[in-house]
Amino acid sequence: MAGITSSAGPAATAGAAAPDTRAGAARAGKSVLGPDEIRRALTRIGHEILERTDGAGDVVLLGIPTRGVPLARRLAERLAETEGVRVPVGSLDITLYRDDLRLRPARTLGHTEVPGSGIDGMVVVLVDDVLFSGRTVRAALDALGDIGRPRAVQLAVLVDRGHRELPIRPDYVGKNLPTAKREVVRVLLTETDGEDSVTLAQLPEEEGR
Repeated sequence: MAGITSSAGPAATAGAAAPDTRAGAARAGKSVLGPDEIRRALTRIGHEILERTDGAGDVVLLGIPTRGVPLARRLAERLAETEGVRVPVGSLDITLYRDDLRLRPARTLGHTEVPGSGIDGMVVVLVDDVLFSGRTVRAALDALGDIGRPRAVQLAVLVDRGHRELPIRPDYVGKNLPTAKREVVRVLLTETDGEDSVTLAQLPEEEGR
C-alpha cells in the first residue's frame, strides 16, 4: 500500500484530537489555525490529492472518527468544486483495532460506513485531524484490511504534531506543528463542536508528569 510506510507491515495511527479529558484539563492555549486557515489548508490538500491521483477518479475518502469524518466530507466538497468529481466518502471506526484496548476503559464503538462502490482496487485516502504517535493510523490500516483490498492507501491530516512512535508519514498535511509531548493539540470543527479552530495548550503540571 503506497503512501503510509511501516517496517512492521500495515500498521499506523493518528494522534490526538478526539474528545479527551486531558484536552479539557489543559490550560487555555494559543491559536494555531482559525476558520480561514483551516479552509485554506483543506483547499490545498484537495489540490494535492487531485495532482497526485490524476484527478481523483479512483479515490475513496475514509474519515477516522471523530473529526476525521467531517474533514473527509469537506475534502470531498473541495474536490467537487475544483474538478467536478464526486469522490465517495465514508468512515472507518478503529476502536476494536487499537493496541491500547486492554489498557483503557471500555470505549463506545464508532461507525464504519463504506461507500457502495467499495474500496477494492481504489486509492483510499484516510483522513484524520491530528497525527501524533502513529498508532491510530496503524489501527486504521488493520481495520481497512478487514473490509477490502485497496490499490493504495494514503494519509491526509489537518495537523502533524510529530513525536511518532511508528514509522508512518502522512501524504498530505495541512499544518506541520512542532510540539512538546506535554502539550495538547485541540481541534474543533463546526460539525462536531460548533466552531473551527486549532489550539495548542499546556497540560497542568500534575497531568504532564
